[in-house]
Amino acid sequence: MNSQFKRGIIELCALKVISEKDMYSFEVIDQISRDIEVNENTIYPLLRRLTKQGLFETYTETVAIGAPRKYFKITVEGKKRLESLDKEWRSFLRSVLNILDGENNEK
Repeated sequence: MNSQFKRGIIELCALKVISEKDMYSFEVIDQISRDIEVNENTIYPLLRRLTKQGLFETYTETVAIGAPRKYFKITVEGKKRLESLDKEWRSFLRSVLNILDGENNEK
């Protein structure tokens, strides 16, 4: 799959999973990679970029074992971006499926 195309989809997926619950980066990777092949080299820079854009805010929590975890929480702007990307993606997907199903072909 084209990496630019995949990157946009992964941004949408990251916004969606974090909108459902605050997550630390490994959880985001684990959640998305259940359905899409993705690794930390894609997710870590994405989370940093989206945080810098104000779509996520972060906080740290200590855990019993291991280093403190940095959690990502979606912001109001992040929710707006998620809604916008979701609409765009669903519209695009419907159009592609129409083409693949032959619904745009003249009879």
